[in-house]
Amino acid sequence: MKVGINSLFSLDKKVAVVTGAARGNGRSIAEGFLQSGATVYFIDILKKTLMSVKNDVKNNKARFITADITDFSLIRKVMENIYNREGRIDVLVNNAAITLPESSDTYTDNKWEKTYLLDLKTPFKLSQLVNRYMRRKSGGVIINITSLGSELGFSNNPAYVAFKGGLKQLTKALAKDWARYGIRVNNLGLGYFRTEMTRKSWADKSQRRKRTERIMLGRWGESSDLVGPAIFLASEASKYITGQDLYVDGGWLANGI
Repeated sequence: MKVGINSLFSLDKKVAVVTGAARGNGRSIAEGFLQSGATVYFIDILKKTLMSVKNDVKNNKARFITADITDFSLIRKVMENIYNREGRIDVLVNNAAITLPESSDTYTDNKWEKTYLLDLKTPFKLSQLVNRYMRRKSGGVIINITSLGSELGFSNNPAYVAFKGGLKQLTKALAKDWARYGIRVNNLGLGYFRTEMTRKSWADKSQRRKRTERIMLGRWGESSDLVGPAIFLASEASKYITGQDLYVDGGWLANGI
């Protein structure tokens, strides 16, 4: 059976939800989905930034919602409203995250709990919410944004490494449990990208040089580098892929001595 290449990667008639979509990687993924034909809900707590994106994006399939996704009673209503309006939710990208570096010797409970809430518990709760809608339509796609920290030890950031590692394994558990509903769950693992989250390390010339030297392709990622991989995982092009880790890291993980 022949399948047209354009339709294989198309998200036409799909409804996608992207968290942390006001800037950086989340915005690029959301805009890429728009270009591929999806109706896309940009969700972020940063109201001012999100409204700026709204002014920039000229697409009648773009929707913008300001919300604290860690407020589970609120986000439950948000998802219900999206489903009632669109009649479906096909794709969820759990992109929103924080990193709160500090030495493991002195790492505070407050930083640990904040990181856990946004980086692991919230993706789980959001996935549970969309699961109930996806299974009504015989399937869907959940993409969790993980990190090199899901695979490797990095210093002075125990919570981020722990919970990105947890998210990697959560993805595999959900893929196992929900395959029977036609729901595919995969990880999109990021290397070093130039975003607000990595602003300090990029500004540190020594750290920037060391990290750049480790990357096979010799440069940090740009948010636009995620668009193709995200569309691949969200589309029919990856319809036989679930429970997997796709790393977009310029060759970092594969790099030997």
